[in-house]
Amino acid sequence: MDLSRRNFIKLGGAGAATVAFGGLLSSILSGCSTDSAPAEGASVTGNSNEVVISMPTTSEPASGFDPFFTWGCGEHVHEPLIQSTLITTDTDLNFVNDLATSYECSPDGLTWTFTLRNDAYFTDGEQLSASDVAFTLNGINNSPSAQADLSMVDEAVALDETTVEIRLNKPFNALLYTLAVVGIVPEHAYDSATYGAQPIGSGRYVLEQWDQGQQVIFKANPDYYGQAPTMERVIVVFMEEDASLAAANSQEVDVAYTAATFASSVPEHYELFVCDSVDSRGISFPCVPAGGTKADGENEYPLGNNVTSDLTLRRAMNYAVDRETMINNVLSGYGSPAYSVSDGTPWASEDMIVQTDAEYARGLLEQGGWIAGEDGVLVKDGTRAQFDLYYSSNDSVRQALATEFSNQMAQLGIEVTIHGGGWDDLYPREFADPLLWGWGSNSPTEMYNLIYSAGVGNYSTYENATVDSHIDAALAMTHVEDSYDQWKRAQWDGTEGVAPQGGASWVWLVNVDHLYFKRSGLSIAEQKPHPHGHGWSLVNNVDAWSW
Repeated sequence: MDLSRRNFIKLGGAGAATVAFGGLLSSILSGCSTDSAPAEGASVTGNSNEVVISMPTTSEPASGFDPFFTWGCGEHVHEPLIQSTLITTDTDLNFVNDLATSYECSPDGLTWTFTLRNDAYFTDGEQLSASDVAFTLNGINNSPSAQADLSMVDEAVALDETTVEIRLNKPFNALLYTLAVVGIVPEHAYDSATYGAQPIGSGRYVLEQWDQGQQVIFKANPDYYGQAPTMERVIVVFMEEDASLAAANSQEVDVAYTAATFASSVPEHYELFVCDSVDSRGISFPCVPAGGTKADGENEYPLGNNVTSDLTLRRAMNYAVDRETMINNVLSGYGSPAYSVSDGTPWASEDMIVQTDAEYARGLLEQGGWIAGEDGVLVKDGTRAQFDLYYSSNDSVRQALATEFSNQMAQLGIEVTIHGGGWDDLYPREFADPLLWGWGSNSPTEMYNLIYSAGVGNYSTYENATVDSHIDAALAMTHVEDSYDQWKRAQWDGTEGVAPQGGASWVWLVNVDHLYFKRSGLSIAEQKPHPHGHGWSLVNNVDAWSW
């Protein structure tokens, strides 16, 4: 099953070199059919209980399959497969019990108590207990490399074998969404030096093999307490975009991730599988004038922008941007307009939605004192409507979106100069210059991070006590379902909020569809909206796939 690193690297480049990849892959997959077209009702391996999936190289967890680091959390949020979670979410983002049989919150919102099932066992035969849950949550909190944010947790305490209490330092019911992707590890067998490559869990799958930089193979856990997976073996190969396309053209994978630029080139015996997403692209606008600095961890960066701090200008850009044109020109139609970081979720507000109206935007600018200068660029009190917009230079979609945005704003008399750069160049500018970001998660914590005054992603530096109070009220609810209205009011309560008619702290552009080439005959179970990151979220329910 091993794919040699030499051949993987050699065939991972662009152009004709990738064409040979399919033949190489077919030789390493055990039991692979030698027919030019694999039989309907079976994987390219020839088996009806296996599936072979390509994912981007960035989807491979650098620290292995360890929840104390990045597995299941961080930028690519997904269910951890190998480990069980206390709860999970369904396709409508409702909570469903997994290890938990029930849970409740104290009236003050500071203590969550979970009762656990008593039939979950780790793959080494040891029974999972409340002490394992407490060990995991406390361990993540004490791990400087952990990407799961449990900073609102003071401690987790096992009250007995099947009861765990999670004690918070502030009401924060959105913790439940994080718990839905935090895999529970065994206290008796966890070693940070080895666990990532040799994980022990109680989930649906067991790690059978990991060839770093190449592939990972999961097999069904025979002792899983839940319904046995229909798909008994899952093979994931990590490859660049062009190699993924070549593998599909050679019929050597069952599901190949792809991009809008290749969407019309569906290989024979495959179908285009389109997943809706909350994978949003948007631009942060610094909302305060230039001057001073703001801390990001140990770093201190310049703060403020004398152009985007003008409220009228920010509102006008929100109304003027033509999102449908961006979807057609940049995404070949495979996307949807973005109006917030949480479109389509239960906590999204319809008040964030704006229709493109360039004439209304021009009227706002005129009322706000912006007058065209001799070169056509707007001027107000000696300040030109000109700013720099930065994007990640290794992302062609962001570059194209930045270009399209610049062109559209030029028609308003706003001069936007775009610059690509690496993240080491971009982060020092995060509080002083507009940046084009990718965000999106099936959790309101995403909104909290971006619009709460003390949020770690408040790059717009927008601070509003009313908005904060709505968010605090939302997080204090003892039932998450009761919090949705307050989240919506934080976006717009009729008077204040971050909506385009309010603070307009961001302009949201598009939600990017996640595209895959799926081999005919494979039934992929209904998907949740995919979060930011084109990879593991697809296989959240791979156990329910079938041929």
